[in-house]
Amino acid sequence: MKEKIALLKKEVEEFQVIDNDQLEQFRLRFLSKKGLIPLLFEGFREVPPELKKETGLLLNELKQLASVRFNELKEHLTSVETGSAETDLTRPAIPFTAGSRHPISIVRSEIIDIFSRIGFTVSEGPEIEDDDHVFSKLNFAQDHPARDMQDTFYISRVTGDESDPRDVLLRTHTSSVQVRVMETQKPPIRTISPGRVFRNEAISARAHCIFHQVEGLYIAENVSFADLRQTLLYFAREFFGKDASIRLRPSFFPFTEPSAEMDVSCNLCGGKGCNVCKGTGWLEVLGCGMVDPNVLEACGIDPVKYSGFAFGMGIERAAMLKYRINDLRLYFENDIRFLDQFRTEII
Repeated sequence: MKEKIALLKKEVEEFQVIDNDQLEQFRLRFLSKKGLIPLLFEGFREVPPELKKETGLLLNELKQLASVRFNELKEHLTSVETGSAETDLTRPAIPFTAGSRHPISIVRSEIIDIFSRIGFTVSEGPEIEDDDHVFSKLNFAQDHPARDMQDTFYISRVTGDESDPRDVLLRTHTSSVQVRVMETQKPPIRTISPGRVFRNEAISARAHCIFHQVEGLYIAENVSFADLRQTLLYFAREFFGKDASIRLRPSFFPFTEPSAEMDVSCNLCGGKGCNVCKGTGWLEVLGCGMVDPNVLEACGIDPVKYSGFAFGMGIERAAMLKYRINDLRLYFENDIRFLDQFRTEII
């Protein structure tokens, strides 16, 4: 029986047709009620019990192969008859429509490239995190609003305590990656952490429950706020243009002290004031500051010997400023009219 199945399998695979008559011959020979394959199924009754399982599998595979081969031959004949199988040799090779990268991917790659030129490496971490890496080791107070269910997507709660380090959640920022880097690497550390983050926010033109961040961290001996400012000025001029200016405004973040918000001069009006910058001449870009000694200590780094700075920006926000996009939801809707604007030109 096995030898017969093997021979039929080879014959089915090698069978060729040039017209519908030969296709019908294929069907009659292998698949009709009196065909060779149904006859083998009738002879299956005589197969010894210990060989039935193996033989049955081979028979079913042969039948499936014959059915697939029949459909392939039928489709081939149809394409030949309609002319769709022929190649139009008069069609030009170029220009042709090319795909495009998503604006988020474009801006993410550009930001990574800018910081990699000054020695920053890329670090990545899990999107599903625990409270310890997202909040506790970043100096978030036990009653900080960010821990509340209204802001954080919790996956599981070990206890009813809002600040249990074992709670599992979707990360609200990529600072959790920086914590993991500080736990496993010794200074000097110079890294950026791009990635997707999640917050329980209402979706609108300026907010979304899913977005992307790039956060940077530099830890070494004698790192100062002046180092932070020069790093950010370099980024602004590489990303927004060589004439860009920046300003740092005092702010507050649990994991940095002192903290600041960075604004960049509006590249649309040249700082004179327009509707995009709301007449101020400045655009808010990112948050930054010196790493709080409590964070260094929680991650096993000596805060007396080492200091550092950190910064973080939203990739969507940076793309909105770069490409003058006025609605955050456009990034997620896959509207071809929007994505076509970032299509690569073929020369």
